[in-house]
Amino acid sequence: MPENGEITTNIQNNIGTIEFYHPKGNSLPGQMLRDLADTIIEMGNNPEAHVLVLKSRGDGAFCAGASFDELINIDDYEEGKHFFMGFALVLNAMRQCPKLIIVRVQGKTVGGGVGIASAGDYTIAHESAAIKLSELALGIGPFVVGPAVERKVGTSAFSTLSVDASSWNSAEWARENGLFSKVCENHFDLDEKVNALAKQLADYSPDAMKELKKVLWKGTEDWDKLLEERAEISGRLVLSDFTKNFIEEFKSS
Repeated sequence: MPENGEITTNIQNNIGTIEFYHPKGNSLPGQMLRDLADTIIEMGNNPEAHVLVLKSRGDGAFCAGASFDELINIDDYEEGKHFFMGFALVLNAMRQCPKLIIVRVQGKTVGGGVGIASAGDYTIAHESAAIKLSELALGIGPFVVGPAVERKVGTSAFSTLSVDASSWNSAEWARENGLFSKVCENHFDLDEKVNALAKQLADYSPDAMKELKKVLWKGTEDWDKLLEERAEISGRLVLSDFTKNFIEEFKSS
């Protein structure tokens, strides 16, 4: 297994699969975020792929969010903004992708991972896939992923996730609030549901799905600017002693 993580792709029967992996809970360092955004754009422009499946490797955590190893080493505002722009690039790549994206969530997901799950056009999860927006506890806040999460669950549920930053919310809670489309009892059923929907969509009209995608994301046309502004907020806050101390304590616990 690569120590720095990797992203792999595959296209079969008009289904494009993107899988990311990192040994630390499928967390996402800055370069991986940019590579993931580029991969989504590339697969979205590939005529052989009619639908995309976005997943992470293994049956453990779907995504542990931002890489703490990288966060603690951010020394200036520009570096901080650059890091959080990685999440902005991924979310905007998913938003602008002309293909429908199915997201497979096999386990717990935190912070930026919740944003990625929210940006899926159809997200299918395992029953163990609890979610948490832990950013406020870190001293930053879920600013970049906020628009994607709030778009799916609404302001009230987003407030619940954002304010109670230390609590996990169950996969069923996420389904009831619109973040997950389906919740499966076991990983075999999860893969069956993902594969069945992908095969179904792969046979549909690409032009019709492209037009549906535009309708589903109507009202998000300002996200290029909005998410950059949010990255600037996080890039400034991540420099605080509060955030540095929190990460140090977390890593030593």
